[in-house]
Amino acid sequence: MKYLPLALCLFLACPAHALDGNTSLSGDDIVRDFLWTEFQDLSPEKRPKVGLALSGGGARGFAHVGFLAVLSDAGFPIDGIAGTSMGAVVGSLYSAGYPMEQLWELGRRATFSYATKDFSKIGILKLILHDSLMSSDEMENFITERIGDITFEQLKIPFTCVAMDIRTGETIVFHEGPVAIAVRSSMNLPGIFKPVEYRHRYLVDGGVTDNLPVDAAKALGMEWVLASNTPSDIGDTGLNNILTYLLQVMEIRGELLSEQSIREADVVITQKVSHIKTIEFQKAFTAGELGLEETYRQLPRAKEGLLLRSFPFLMEKYALAR
Repeated sequence: MKYLPLALCLFLACPAHALDGNTSLSGDDIVRDFLWTEFQDLSPEKRPKVGLALSGGGARGFAHVGFLAVLSDAGFPIDGIAGTSMGAVVGSLYSAGYPMEQLWELGRRATFSYATKDFSKIGILKLILHDSLMSSDEMENFITERIGDITFEQLKIPFTCVAMDIRTGETIVFHEGPVAIAVRSSMNLPGIFKPVEYRHRYLVDGGVTDNLPVDAAKALGMEWVLASNTPSDIGDTGLNNILTYLLQVMEIRGELLSEQSIREADVVITQKVSHIKTIEFQKAFTAGELGLEETYRQLPRAKEGLLLRSFPFLMEKYALAR
């Protein structure tokens, strides 16, 4: 313990903490690993509350599974999670204690049928020709089948998710009541799925107003926020039907909103999944693997950011131990 102040001074004196791609073990690595061990010994009430913000993105959002797997293996503290759309799906399951290996299995078998049974040629024709929106009832069933008919208060990790009231444009942040219908509302794509009628609201995908819910994580009481962002390649359009047009509008809106959220987060990991389209669920497992790779690569940067924020707590720990 007597070496802690020296290690902190060395850490703060480093000219640059950003990664340069060099994987060799340097003096910076040794100091960071030492401080990380000291940080992990801090009790939750004697360190910053660490929150995660998980973006929307459809199939790309399965990158959050890899993100969570790396953080879990590294012993990264997670005191709360905020999610939008697919981020809400992954975040709710993880917050409920759903096993990581089963989350990976969901990615292997992912299809659009997780959200609706109407996604077929007939269903799309109804959408295009008769303005007959699909139902997202299946997503509510999907969540309930895996974690039960539980409330936010029963989750193992505090969790919140975001939707929008289509009649008023208000952002609706869920943090109490049944989890399944809240998650369904958060990923309820407007113009494709019928609005979810709940508590006198008509709810659609939260990505319309808050695609990367850093603010929701902070409202949950989190003091340091690590965000996992899954942007799309909005230049790769392939606009050939009403469905792709609607998704393109959502993507553009989400990217614009995420710019502000990125500035508000403490550290952002931008997942390398922009080539995966929103509804390419056959690539969901690949997105998870890419999320794992990028999060592992960026983990030292995330640790450094959290250690810098925790400097006063580490100094207090040293003072008490003297």
